[in-house]
Amino acid sequence: MYDESIDYNGTKLFSGGINPENLPQAIRNGKCQAIYPHERLRVNTIWEIIEASGKETAYTDKHPAYDLVRGPSGKGLTVGYFPEIAAVKNTVEATITYDQLHVDAFLDFIGGKSPANSEVQGKGLTGTPALFGGNFQAVSVAQKMSGYVNGSLAFTPKLVTALDFVDASLGKVVAGLKAKGVYEETLIIVASKHGQAPINPALFRAINPDLVTSSTGVNVSHATTDDIALLWLEDQKALTTAVAGLNKARSTLQIQDIIYGDRLVDMGFGNPLTDPAVPDIIIRPELGVIYTSSKSKIAEHGGLSDDDRHVACFVSNPCLKKTRVSGHITTRRVAPTVLKVLGLSPRALQGAVAEEVALLEGF
Repeated sequence: MYDESIDYNGTKLFSGGINPENLPQAIRNGKCQAIYPHERLRVNTIWEIIEASGKETAYTDKHPAYDLVRGPSGKGLTVGYFPEIAAVKNTVEATITYDQLHVDAFLDFIGGKSPANSEVQGKGLTGTPALFGGNFQAVSVAQKMSGYVNGSLAFTPKLVTALDFVDASLGKVVAGLKAKGVYEETLIIVASKHGQAPINPALFRAINPDLVTSSTGVNVSHATTDDIALLWLEDQKALTTAVAGLNKARSTLQIQDIIYGDRLVDMGFGNPLTDPAVPDIIIRPELGVIYTSSKSKIAEHGGLSDDDRHVACFVSNPCLKKTRVSGHITTRRVAPTVLKVLGLSPRALQGAVAEEVALLEGF
C-alpha cells in the first residue's frame, strides 16, 4: 500500500482535504470568498435528500473535489473519503493498489466505520449507511493506456487484469454485505461514469491542443480538451472570428462539428451569454481524435461520441428477476430510482423534476 506520508508526483495521497486558499473566489454578501465545489451546484443531490431524511450516507472517489456530492447545502454526506488519484503513478498496477483503498472503504462503510483520513460530518456513521458508493479507476486507466487489441477489439492483458480486480472487489463487497446480514435488503447498482474513445485503436490520432486555441485567432481564456474541446473566449464578441478560424483549420484539427451560438442553447448546453459555466464553443472532433500532448494515452473521455457515452449499467438484488433492458436508458435515472427504493420521493430531486427523468425500468 502507498505510504500516505510520501509526496507522489508532487501530490500527497491525503492532503487534509481542500485548501480554501487554492479555491476560486467570487463575491458573496459583498465579500470575495472561496467557492467550494459543492457550492457550484444549482440543484440538490440524492445525498442531501437522504441526509435530510435522517439517514446516513458515505462516498469515496478520486479527488477531494468530489465534495460536490454534498450538494449546495454542504450537508449531504456523513462520511467522505477522497484519496488523491494524482498522487499515484499512472499504471494499471499502481491504480489497482489505489483502488484497493476504495474497496477497503466500502467494507468499512458496511461495518459502520469511517476510514482513516475521512471527512466526517457530525458523529459519523452509526451503522451501515442507507446509501454508499464510490468508483474504480483501474479499468479507465487500462483503457486509456492499453485498450483493446487492434483488429479483434479483444481485451488486452492489462484490461483483463483491471476487470478481474474490479470483479473480485465487487465479490468482496457482496461478501461483506452478507456477513453484515444486509445483502437481501441492499440494491447494488454498477454503472460506468463514461466509456473511452476510440474503442478501436486503429482510429486513434493525437492532435496538440495548442493548435485548437491558436486556430481561433483570438484570445481564449480557458480551454478543456480531451476527445472534445470546450472553449471560453476572453471577449465573447470575438465569437464569429473564432469560429471562422476553426472552420479554416477543420482539416488540420479533424473537426466533425463546431457547436456555438443559438445551436448551443437549442441543444441544451446552456447560454454562455448569461451563464459563465457554459463554454462559448464546443468542438466535436472526428471519432478517434484526442486533443492531447500525452505520448502514452490512446483513448480519452468527456466527448459526444457513442464510444464514451454508451456505458454499462447493472442493477442487482436477490428479489429481482433477471431481465435485460435493450431500450434507451440514461444514467440520470439511477438517482431517482435510489430515492424510490429508500422510500423517499424521487420528485424531491430538483434536477430530475426539471428534466422529467423517469425511474429505471422495473421500479
